Amino acid sequence: MTHTTGRQGPELSYRSRPRALLVAVAAAFAPTLTAPAVAHAATTKAGKRITVASGETLELTETTTASVLTIAEGGVITVPDGYSLSLTVNGVETGSDLAELTDGYGGAATAIAAGTYRGTIVLTVAEANDLAYDDLTFPFRQAIYVDADGVDEAKSVPSNVRGGTITDTGASNIQLLSNGEAFNGVYVTGGGSYTLTNPKIAFDGNGRCDFIGYGASVVGTGEGTTLVLDGATISNVGVVRTAVIADATANVIVKNSTLHCADGTVPDEYPTAGTGDTRYMITVPWMLGLSGNVRTTNLLGASTRASYVNSTISSEKWGVLSVDGGSYCTLTAINSTIANTGGQGYGSYAIGNVTEHFLGCTFDVGDYALIHWGASAHYGDSTADAVADLNDSLEIGLTSAELSALDEKSTVVNAGRFMVLWYAAGSVTIDGGTEVNTGETTFMCKAVAGSVTVDGSEGATINAGNGVIFQLMDTDRPSSVSVSGKAWKTETIGTYTEPTGSPTKSSSWVTTSSQSTDAKAIFTDIELTGDFYNSVRGGGNASLQGQNLTLSFTGSTVEGVISASTAKHSVSTITSAEYREISEVTNTPSAVVNNGVLVTLGAGSTWTVTGTSYLSALTLASDATVTAPSGKTVTLTVDGTTTTLKAGTTYTGALTLTVA
Repeated sequence: MTHTTGRQGPELSYRSRPRALLVAVAAAFAPTLTAPAVAHAATTKAGKRITVASGETLELTETTTASVLTIAEGGVITVPDGYSLSLTVNGVETGSDLAELTDGYGGAATAIAAGTYRGTIVLTVAEANDLAYDDLTFPFRQAIYVDADGVDEAKSVPSNVRGGTITDTGASNIQLLSNGEAFNGVYVTGGGSYTLTNPKIAFDGNGRCDFIGYGASVVGTGEGTTLVLDGATISNVGVVRTAVIADATANVIVKNSTLHCADGTVPDEYPTAGTGDTRYMITVPWMLGLSGNVRTTNLLGASTRASYVNSTISSEKWGVLSVDGGSYCTLTAINSTIANTGGQGYGSYAIGNVTEHFLGCTFDVGDYALIHWGASAHYGDSTADAVADLNDSLEIGLTSAELSALDEKSTVVNAGRFMVLWYAAGSVTIDGGTEVNTGETTFMCKAVAGSVTVDGSEGATINAGNGVIFQLMDTDRPSSVSVSGKAWKTETIGTYTEPTGSPTKSSSWVTTSSQSTDAKAIFTDIELTGDFYNSVRGGGNASLQGQNLTLSFTGSTVEGVISASTAKHSVSTITSAEYREISEVTNTPSAVVNNGVLVTLGAGSTWTVTGTSYLSALTLASDATVTAPSGKTVTLTVDGTTTTLKAGTTYTGALTLTVA
């Protein structure tokens, strides 16, 4: 292979401190050759040429330059223990080739691939930055390594830095390019504080693990660490070649930036259906109804913070803003665009009691705005007060001038399928002028205590593309299965099989009063058109005796069916081949069994019933109204007895509302 790229020439302003091995361009070639095979170097008028023949091993003990490097198949370049090796050609990191996933080193090591390289060649021998995740070790290599004392050139690869200026506190106008694998751009750790101004980073080639950031463009990690990106342009292509990683209590701020990550080519040895083993997980679990192999960001660790301001963040598929493998983290986006470009994917993923704030953001996502595994999420307006409060509490560091320059915007959610998919209990709040538009159901809750509060007093709206606003249903997510003889512990080759027959009535589940495990939705001062369904079977199915859907409306109008139901997929079984069928159900209104539906029409509320609805409780405020569409009438029966609908009354039991 021949690599020819543009010029390099960074202005380096590193601090001076003792180094065991200076990572600088060596003035002379001084390799140690491993006997008996002999690699050779020759100097010609065109420059130094290095050749490593098949079966030969060349061990480098210091950074080396050349104009031509030839490595035959079976030829190897090594460095001593405790060091790493990176190749740049004309300032572009290249040639690094990941070992197979089944490798005994956890599939994390890289080697310089066979081929012929021409140009300004630098083979950098740097101090190792080996990082542990679970029982694996990942040998990080990075263009710029920063700790509490500033840039550590002994762990850096300066030849990858093109243009710009680097100091111990920040870098401006640098360019980092890589077409190798698992090379990192900027790694900030140990309580360091660093600002990247107008960096341009483009990596093309696979990473290996985004639960630690192996192969990411930038990583901010460690308690007390602050990493700021201002005016960044990051464009990556590759499996888990993540743009931004925030980890281990760090504070990472991205502003005025554009980040995009596109899918790569999955290694042949990776299981077709993927794995849920996070040490090796390089594709999105298909049980989420998605495909793809790179998410643009990941937020990890305990109490870590990541904030995106006035930025555009996008992924081809999988996900844009992920919080995974952490606890009590905070994710914030202000006046930012969050998008999938490949027709599938999510805007944000939330797990581990994370708090997520979205103010003045625009979502244009293929499937979900949010996949909810236990979190608190808020969608609202970027008012001056709201932004200032987050700026202070989360130490985002926006100046008064930056705060003043931010326009007040409302959040707009455009989701191809659902706004929220709940797999664990947690809350969502929607207020201000937030506009929610979904291609299908707005709120999809998989038999957990999901809750949503929508305040329409300032103009918030909900528009469900399929006419269903809230679907509470049994989980249809297949489980992983154990495997043996593989590096990964599980493969996601499970199957979901839809239950048949009628559900069994539970003797212990109460449908007529609110329970702590209910799914809940509260709507205030809003006009709603759409249906609400609870199709949970209970009676021991999926280990549930039952679950209720509790709905409250105040100062609101709702036009649609609100009912217990029987949900049905279009296929009876779902495997990885039918992954897009997950969450895709149709509803038939059915009498309550273990799936209570409790409706409260509060002050000033009206429900226009558009079709037969089965409830277990209905409470009407003194001025609440239940009506039918023009030219029709609605009738209530309670336990089979026709009953007059009266304001200020509560009804419980087997309630049926019919429209004639």
